[in-house]
Amino acid sequence: MGNLHLDKAFAKLHHLTTILKQMESALLSYSGGVDSTFLLKALQISGIRVLAVIAVSETTPGHELRLAKSYAEASGIKYHEMQADEMSLEEFIRNSPDRCYICKNRRFERLSAIASEEGYRVVLDGSQSDDAADYRPGKKAAEQYNIRSPLAEAGLSKDEIRELSRHLNLDGWDRPASSCLATRFPYGQRITKEALKRVEKAEAFLRGLGFRIIRVRDHGGNARIEVGRNEIEMLLGSEKRVLVTDALKSLGFAFVSLDLEGYYAGSMNREI
Repeated sequence: MGNLHLDKAFAKLHHLTTILKQMESALLSYSGGVDSTFLLKALQISGIRVLAVIAVSETTPGHELRLAKSYAEASGIKYHEMQADEMSLEEFIRNSPDRCYICKNRRFERLSAIASEEGYRVVLDGSQSDDAADYRPGKKAAEQYNIRSPLAEAGLSKDEIRELSRHLNLDGWDRPASSCLATRFPYGQRITKEALKRVEKAEAFLRGLGFRIIRVRDHGGNARIEVGRNEIEMLLGSEKRVLVTDALKSLGFAFVSLDLEGYYAGSMNREI
């Protein structure tokens, strides 16, 4: 990022902290990802009263939860763990195209209640300006509960957030984007705790082999692997290909395939 672009990014950071200071107090729905960690830092800079809430769910990989807790503890900001319950909702596990709305609606309802009980004026999420380009039914739930997205309000893009995070020495500024494990299943295919765990174990195995960008999509018990486009050749190497195939079949996948297009965000939304 050139000096001019970096100057613009820092100007947006200043605008962001101005927005946050006007809130006086806020509850942040905190995932531990690049965006919400940057927002957590901005909240700390703003000096307002903050509570970070981490949702604990079967749909979140265990390593992501551990990172979120670690980052929250390191920040010194007060945080709270909330047991999420979307897997108890039939309308969620049957996995219709509005699955994200159903989940976010329940979470924002509970977060809003916590904010009210604890005396926080505003509930925030980590959505940024680039998110508007993807299919995000959860945005409707955010609007219903008046959830604020200050990163988007300040016009901050993903690239700007990463660069600012690097300059602020935030851990994980270059981490690949992550997403809910429920996104690994085609719409209409029921989501079960067993299937979520299988996908999580498959992705953990690939991560252990050195792959950075990983999605294992579960198509009726068949695995379709997406990795970064620059990592496809590495996976096609005979040794790793055999290792991955054997490992995923041992987890219960009947067939194992590689998507030659590589990973791209929202790939499961092609069918809607």
